[in-house]
Amino acid sequence: MGTNKALLELGGMPLVVRTAHLVESASGTKPTIVGSPEIYARLRLHAIRDDWPGAGPLGGIATALRASESPWNLIVACDLPYLTKAWLEHLIHRAKRSHADALVPLNDAGAEPLCAIYNKSSESAIWLALDRGVRKVTDGLAGLRAEHIEPREWKAFDSEGLLFKNMNSTADYEEAKVRIGARSKP
Repeated sequence: MGTNKALLELGGMPLVVRTAHLVESASGTKPTIVGSPEIYARLRLHAIRDDWPGAGPLGGIATALRASESPWNLIVACDLPYLTKAWLEHLIHRAKRSHADALVPLNDAGAEPLCAIYNKSSESAIWLALDRGVRKVTDGLAGLRAEHIEPREWKAFDSEGLLFKNMNSTADYEEAKVRIGARSKP
């Protein structure tokens, strides 16, 4: 999109702040942002530098897991404007009963690894994948015991089919502004 999507405003606040508030409300913990601490400190968010700059989201996942002391870690991209607290709470609750390395939703196009929950145990496998030059997130998860969440389960939290729709273009952003604005009107 030619700009830092995290800083785009939606519903009166930057996407990253909106997402951080959503994650905190669902998990009860303050999230850590992987990115520039200087940029995100101005937004009163805790951020850490990416251990794998240029490696894309897989490097961000590895960095988040390295920095975490929690057994389960909710990993959410900031450009998913239709996520809901109910869905994230369900994902967190489901992880507590799982013996997998990751719980990853599936949609018709494949896995949704940027709205998933990862066990701390998955850290070493992801780092090894990065060391081998893997950059595609789904390829980086190939060595994990992943439990997949089928569409019939997550669609109960998303009647419009938008839960995992991200913003990759100006048109996506404009659509999100209209949809989010319509949801917030009385």
